[in-house]
Amino acid sequence: MGSDVFQSGIKAGRLAAESYAEHFSDLHPRLDPHEALVAADRCYFCHDAPCITACPTDIDIPLFIRQIATGTPDAAAKTILSQNIMGGMCARVCPTETLCEEVCVREAAEGKPVLIGQLQRYATDHLQEQGIHPFSRAAVTGKTVAVVGAGPAGLSCAHRLAMLGHDVVVMDARAKPGGLNEFGIAAYKTPGGFAQAEVDWLLKIGGIEMRYETALGRDVTLAQLRDEYDAVFLGMGLGGVNALGAEGEDKDGVRDAVDFIADLRQATDVADVPIGRDVVVIGGGMTAVDAAVQAKLLGALNVTLVYRRGRDRMNASVFEQDLAASKGVRIVTHAVPKAVHGNGAVREIEFEYVDGNMKGTGQSLRIPADHVFRAIGQRLVDGDLPELAQRKIKVDAQGRTSVEGVWAGGDCASGGDDLTVTAVAEGRDAAMDIHAKLTG
Repeated sequence: MGSDVFQSGIKAGRLAAESYAEHFSDLHPRLDPHEALVAADRCYFCHDAPCITACPTDIDIPLFIRQIATGTPDAAAKTILSQNIMGGMCARVCPTETLCEEVCVREAAEGKPVLIGQLQRYATDHLQEQGIHPFSRAAVTGKTVAVVGAGPAGLSCAHRLAMLGHDVVVMDARAKPGGLNEFGIAAYKTPGGFAQAEVDWLLKIGGIEMRYETALGRDVTLAQLRDEYDAVFLGMGLGGVNALGAEGEDKDGVRDAVDFIADLRQATDVADVPIGRDVVVIGGGMTAVDAAVQAKLLGALNVTLVYRRGRDRMNASVFEQDLAASKGVRIVTHAVPKAVHGNGAVREIEFEYVDGNMKGTGQSLRIPADHVFRAIGQRLVDGDLPELAQRKIKVDAQGRTSVEGVWAGGDCASGGDDLTVTAVAEGRDAAMDIHAKLTG
């Protein structure tokens, strides 16, 4: 992309090189051994720990923290990874402030929880950096399973199935694995190629074949998979992005936030990614915050995040909202997009203020913009799923779909929250149900 000006105000390389290095360094650097021991010592090691219940993957948090406190971080990592094989990534991106740390007894008593997320990262990094894979395969069963999607749900499912002795073929539409972890999470949360390193480490279990640039509906059908494999797991995420529904949203400079984030994650040099002088992000979730913060870190002068409801209704946590504000992002609430103005390219976007019932007030707001990013939710792309096609794939508690021999999990399924940690849990649990089905 270089530093070419794509349109007035949009260009790359706005900042000095050292600024990019500083802005896109690790958001939460890993604890050193002394810091980890001090942090672990604050845990009460509760017998009936509320943090375990709050964790979507049911990690025994007091146990792994005690193992860190006693100087055995690799044992702590195995405790974590036995429940959450992507515990390293989840330690970086999981909203612990609204899950395990929010219910921590220390948080209730002192307003300062045990640093569960950072302690989890300390343990998993310690093990993975040694190249150690603490699990081995069971005897081969002769059963084969197709997994569609190499994101958190698909990889979690594949690892557990391989560990139980099944042969797994993972197919993904992209040219590399990782899914959301690789393409959809802010660059400052996972610098240094961690997402790919974690996938490489996970595949050391063996028994997993990866097939890239293989899309359901384009390169293979669900009927074919059901004929060729003993079971199928669908974990391809949500490929489509909802439209704004505003006049003029097809103008140059209006993009999907997920594409912008993916460009940053795949860029050899983030300085080569062009950004506008005036940026508007529409949405209230983690993707919206990630896009807004990264626009600011790339050198945008004015960044405004606009959400249709109040801040208390935003899917992004209070921590994420405060992070955006601390980076200079302005947050405007109770406003919906009405029109994108400009001659070919966006120059301004018009909003109407709404009340608590989403009814227009007649008051409008115009914000200058040469870049507008949509982050208003994603939708399932019907990749040959005529029997399953809904807003999401309907599944039961075990991840079973209405089609015999087909399971689903992660963002594409109607399970829990659209979080990496939830996707991992759903992939793992579906694998256990598939295993039970295949082995009688």
